Amino acid sequence: MDIIVENAATPAGDPVAVLKLEGELDASSYVELIERARELTQAGASRLLLDLSGLLYMGSAGLFALHSVAMLLRGQAPPDPELGYGALHDAEDLDETISELKLLNPQAQVDRVLERTGMKRFFEVHTDRSTALAAF
Repeated sequence: MDIIVENAATPAGDPVAVLKLEGELDASSYVELIERARELTQAGASRLLLDLSGLLYMGSAGLFALHSVAMLLRGQAPPDPELGYGALHDAEDLDETISELKLLNPQAQVDRVLERTGMKRFFEVHTDRSTALAAF
């Protein structure tokens, strides 16, 4: 998977880091997304927009990565990757929409994974970048 990082801003001028994901977010790549988000949050990023338009596949490891990124944005330590997808079932920390993280243009197969697993309810999903940035 490739991750392209861009700087953007809300209409009010607040910074937003945009991460464009290309390829497959699975067991071989999910740690890379978590680490990139960790670097950004340690550098002061408090808002992330994940552009999923180039993401061809997302497995359970990808869901784990989204959960971990959300926790990092909230200043919390993400679950241990060794716990795997089971950590999502036990998590009580995702109890509302995560306002610090928005999703942009998930392809149909990725959107289905989010919908079928119930994870979609935690993320605002947008089809337009300007609208997504304005929603922060």
